[in-house]
Amino acid sequence: MQPVSNPQERPIIVVGGGFAGLSTLLTLSRVHPRPPLVLIEPKAQFVFVPLLYELLSGELQAWEVAPDYAPLIQGHGISHIRDIVTSVNVEDHSITTAGGDHLVYSQLVLATGAVPDDFGIPGVRDHALGFHSLRDLAPLQERLRQLRLRPSGTSSVVIVGAGATGVELACKLVDLLEGAAQVHLVDQGDQILARSRAFNREQAERALKRRGINVHLKTRVLSVKPDSVRWNGIEGDVEQAHDGLIWTAGSKPNIPDLHPSAELHQKRLPVDQTLRLQGQPDVLALGDIATHARKDEGQTPWPLSAQAAIQQGQAAARTLEAHLKGGTPSPFIFQDLGEMLSLGISDATITGMGMTLAGPLAFKIRRLAYLTRLPGLSLGLRSAGAWLVGS
Repeated sequence: MQPVSNPQERPIIVVGGGFAGLSTLLTLSRVHPRPPLVLIEPKAQFVFVPLLYELLSGELQAWEVAPDYAPLIQGHGISHIRDIVTSVNVEDHSITTAGGDHLVYSQLVLATGAVPDDFGIPGVRDHALGFHSLRDLAPLQERLRQLRLRPSGTSSVVIVGAGATGVELACKLVDLLEGAAQVHLVDQGDQILARSRAFNREQAERALKRRGINVHLKTRVLSVKPDSVRWNGIEGDVEQAHDGLIWTAGSKPNIPDLHPSAELHQKRLPVDQTLRLQGQPDVLALGDIATHARKDEGQTPWPLSAQAAIQQGQAAARTLEAHLKGGTPSPFIFQDLGEMLSLGISDATITGMGMTLAGPLAFKIRRLAYLTRLPGLSLGLRSAGAWLVGS
């Protein structure tokens, strides 16, 4: 591979400012010489999604969980365009945005994440609350405020999806509601946290039971109305009244239109071991929209998690650096650092980092571990310091 003749000719464009995209840019910003770096992301704030629960409960502040992009990228030579990419033409190396901009790139990184999937179930889109982004917090906080004004035990909240988001949210809501409402957790699988470690699953089951959360497994939601939900499970068809239904049951890749279109693998963009889109050496795909098209189907797929996205972003930067310098990129190898789950206010479980731990100490370690991983080390240390002083 020959080095790029004029690295300043066209920018490297990263679409999506989540964990994968921002990690790519911050890592690549240390490489010189290189083309200009451009982030295309419609939001003004980076959201540290694993800590949304603490923002909901008021245990952390907005500047800790959702800092502005401006200070994160300041001094790194990164330009931020607040827009949405609507289409990518890989043949002429160009992208088009919703605002009408037409930009040409030298290398493109797609890290556009995922969006909630309602699976076509009637009423979900119109009547369910979400817990996927910063804008979901205000409606949920207002609903909780209203429920706390009612007589205790007269209301019900339903959470659909017993993965990590649903379980963590259920525990947090019970602690916040303080008996104001019954919480129901619904999932069509036969266990909670199907992809989690056994220890964490056991701790979560205990936390749900201790808080009196009604868990409905092997239960499929059929429709959602403003004040009720119909599901089919072990008890047959049930019409359950609700005073708020939160949908965490699944997500789907948010892939911009590609021209020519790419053949998807399991609804995601297939990439090689260096995270390049198959057949497109100048396009990388990361995070929730990408999957490794493996020859050995026995290999474990990359998890759709924050730690995997951060590691992919760092690996993508190394791939781009190798391209700029005419070298050969190394394959991406995911390093599993373990799993941490919040189980309510001041409670958590950890499997990994050389420990297996649950309870208040695990909660403190989890929060400190996340805070110090915030993009932009100075912000992470400042946040961690504020927490330590106040703890």
